[in-house]
Amino acid sequence: MNLKMTQPAQTTNATAEPPVASSRIGILGPLAICAIASAFTLIVANECHHIAILSHPNAPYTPSLLYGMVSWFWWAAFAFTLWGIASRRPSVLAFTWKNIFLHLGTACIVAFVHLSLLQRVVRWSSATWPSWGAANSALNVARSLWRYEIDIVIYGCIYAFAGFLFAQAQAQRAAVQKLALERQLSEAQLQALQAQIEPHFLFNTLNAITSLVAQGRNAEALNTLGHLNTILRTTLQRKAPQKVPFAEELRVIESYLAIQKVRFADRLEVRIQATDDALQCLVPSLLLQPIVENAIQHGIAPLESGGIIETDVRRVGDRLFMQVRDNGRGPGVSQKGHGIGIRNTRERLALFYPGTHEFSVAVPQSGGYEVTIQIPYERAVA
Repeated sequence: MNLKMTQPAQTTNATAEPPVASSRIGILGPLAICAIASAFTLIVANECHHIAILSHPNAPYTPSLLYGMVSWFWWAAFAFTLWGIASRRPSVLAFTWKNIFLHLGTACIVAFVHLSLLQRVVRWSSATWPSWGAANSALNVARSLWRYEIDIVIYGCIYAFAGFLFAQAQAQRAAVQKLALERQLSEAQLQALQAQIEPHFLFNTLNAITSLVAQGRNAEALNTLGHLNTILRTTLQRKAPQKVPFAEELRVIESYLAIQKVRFADRLEVRIQATDDALQCLVPSLLLQPIVENAIQHGIAPLESGGIIETDVRRVGDRLFMQVRDNGRGPGVSQKGHGIGIRNTRERLALFYPGTHEFSVAVPQSGGYEVTIQIPYERAVA
């Protein structure tokens, strides 16, 4: 077997991916509520102060600001309280008839307490700043039915908006859970496919070793067992499904080919070309080995004179290009692929790279069989 490995001297530096920014949703929500409350506080304070200075040009601004703060930061505190309760009991914000009537009753109570507090603020401010109290005597909120109705409307708006946001958060959480479940199912399926591939290769190798021992070729059998040990030590340390650097995958392929050398001797010639970028790319474990195995078993083995298997792996832009071709009995092989190795390779690629990979098989005009794979380039972390 003529095993050649070509590694061009040029390398391409990896582009470090920026770290993922931490989420600030938990900070932006309270900040937004405080900003809205502050804006409305200033609006109410300016209005009250404007009324005061019409009668008393020297009327202080402080009681107007105090009245505005009690008017709106009350609702900011209520929004925080409602969200905190909903975080422990999400059903509180559900839009059901039961909840609507419950919140309507709560709104009446909250509005009454709020107006009572405002009444105390007005009385205290009027006693402390008589000029301000005389100008803003209309703020006797205890007798202001319209203010009571406005507070109930404000409560309803907060409830509706909080319910909408919480429903969106629940929907996003459900979507994340669904994706996690789908990932777990995909991993389970990948593990099942991996379990099919490894015994398939293992049984073939053990049969070859058994044949060598039966023929009295013990030295070759021991050498083959050494290569098998290399493969098993590498694969059994992995937690399938797993991506590994192609350099590691290449060592498994070389050990596999060394095992096949015992069987085919000079009938098998293998040429491998892999760029430095390709060696550092992450690929699904045992990706090319089943394809190489099929090329040997179905392409080269039937030929009395043997044949050549060529493997070309290189980076093309943001893709990793892999191609395995042989000069075996291509016309006798279905272009749709055959055997458990090809079928599982298709399924594993679909699970690892849904919609972002290419897998094709062809029978070149020169004969033989050709398998081409393209996947997104993902550089291994050093």
